[in-house]
Amino acid sequence: MSSSAASAGAEIGVICGPTAAGKSAVAFWLAREGVDGRPCTIISADSRQIYRDFDIGTAKPTLEERTLVPHRGVDIAQPIERYSAAAWAAGADDWIEEAHAAGRAPLVVGGTGLYLRALFEGLFEEPELDPIRRRSLDAFLGTMPLSELQRWTRALDPARAALGRTQLLRAIEIALLTGRRLSDLHRDRARRPRWRPRYLVVDPGPALAQRIETRIDQMLVHGWLDEVRQLMQTVPADAPAWKSTGYDAIRQMVDGVIPLGRAREMVVVATRQYAKRQRTWFRHQLRPELVTRLNPLAREWRRIAVDWSAVSNAPRTRRETTA
Repeated sequence: MSSSAASAGAEIGVICGPTAAGKSAVAFWLAREGVDGRPCTIISADSRQIYRDFDIGTAKPTLEERTLVPHRGVDIAQPIERYSAAAWAAGADDWIEEAHAAGRAPLVVGGTGLYLRALFEGLFEEPELDPIRRRSLDAFLGTMPLSELQRWTRALDPARAALGRTQLLRAIEIALLTGRRLSDLHRDRARRPRWRPRYLVVDPGPALAQRIETRIDQMLVHGWLDEVRQLMQTVPADAPAWKSTGYDAIRQMVDGVIPLGRAREMVVVATRQYAKRQRTWFRHQLRPELVTRLNPLAREWRRIAVDWSAVSNAPRTRRETTA
């Protein structure tokens, strides 16, 4: 991330990593232990957990966990809302301030890299788009394969052509409806960040593939199919919340288009692909000197987490923070 973050305000601990890596469990354990003698507030940086009622398939923290440790950034949007990284970062600013005011240590936890970028590299003020033209364009682009979206983005906004499908759609949308590149707007409209990050990247290595399968099986056992059936009765088919990984395959299964085994296989593949993109982002977008890596399967993971939290929340002089 850019060096501008180094001169921003207070340092914030960020626990991140690919989906199913175990970052939420590490964060919850650390929050219960306390950080620097303070209780914690967990701030979710997960673009799927923002939507109300999409619970099982997004692996939201349970009501019991949210009772034991305050969580922010969960259930903050209706399924039909389009929610931007800038909007989340603006909310995160408030949640961090709220935690500090209450004498709590804020822990940002999640795997949505664009949310972290918005928070620690400055907020992006998005231009207003014509809603009718936007819906028409979304319907047209939604039928395109990933390779075609990448081709369009290489022509319209090359700097964003290597991102995921959602980001490619957004880049094309902004370019066609505003006449400007999203990458240029991010640069020109960014505001100075208020916080400095220090990252704990949680990743179990090769074991992640099996962890993904295990989590999906647990979701199915705990009622994911019933959740989707109920949501299909009230949430429009084109609602943004349905773009959460795996929901499309489960909807197809509920509709009788594919059998359960095929749906499970599709969810596993999509989740592994998503985790691969997350790993790539965290490997290339985080400043190495701000990163501590943790394998949650290692015997010493608790010690590493505690040591990281102590460093992340220790007072720092300006000389230390700008080195």
